[in-house]
Amino acid sequence: MGRAFEYRKARKLKRWGNMSRTFTRIGKEITIAAKAGGPDPDTNPRLRVLMQNAKAANMPKDTVERAIKKATDKDAGDYKEIVYEGYGPYGIAIVVEAATDNNTRTVANVRSYFNKHSGTLGTQGSLSFLFEHKSVFKIKPKDGVSIEDLELELIDYGVDEVEPDEEEIVLYGAFEEFANIQKYLEESGYEIISAEFERIPNDLKEVTPEQRVQLDKLLEKFEEDEDVQNVFHNMKEDDSE
Repeated sequence: MGRAFEYRKARKLKRWGNMSRTFTRIGKEITIAAKAGGPDPDTNPRLRVLMQNAKAANMPKDTVERAIKKATDKDAGDYKEIVYEGYGPYGIAIVVEAATDNNTRTVANVRSYFNKHSGTLGTQGSLSFLFEHKSVFKIKPKDGVSIEDLELELIDYGVDEVEPDEEEIVLYGAFEEFANIQKYLEESGYEIISAEFERIPNDLKEVTPEQRVQLDKLLEKFEEDEDVQNVFHNMKEDDSE
């Protein structure tokens, strides 16, 4: 199996275990997409695929509708998507993606989490060489199309890894090709279960069990923050988990 698939499989068990946090994260993404491209999923591809993500997470339909409506609410906060990068203890690289209506509050919180757990907040883009920014699609298999055939079809769209995962297929492609991959899948009749962006580390760093405990406390602080959407790092997962 490929590196991206193994990394994602290891971390997805821990990511957003709290359902309400998952709904909050997807809801913000839906609001941002609806504000940028309009509230109609038929004419807004990004919103259309986020609604699939919501369905995959069992997010109630009325919650999705409220998130779309919020995009036109004058009293609602105007979310900005911001990326923070820094190092946790023991040289572990951490990328924090946030959607916030108050950057002053969010950056202060993120900096305090780093500082209180022996880490440092760096400058934007300082860790880009350590991670690959990927488009990740989960789709339903299509009768009569093998994994090899699908890979050949998608190679022109920047997809470089195709992996079967239980009843689904996971595709990894270039970040900038997200819209083209989505368009191809929809036009070719594939059912998209979910689609998102992932930051896959180029290399994973080993840590001791004691170091992992300290790092997990820092990662949990990020994940508990309502402004934080995603957290990525290059710490190797515990093989015993």
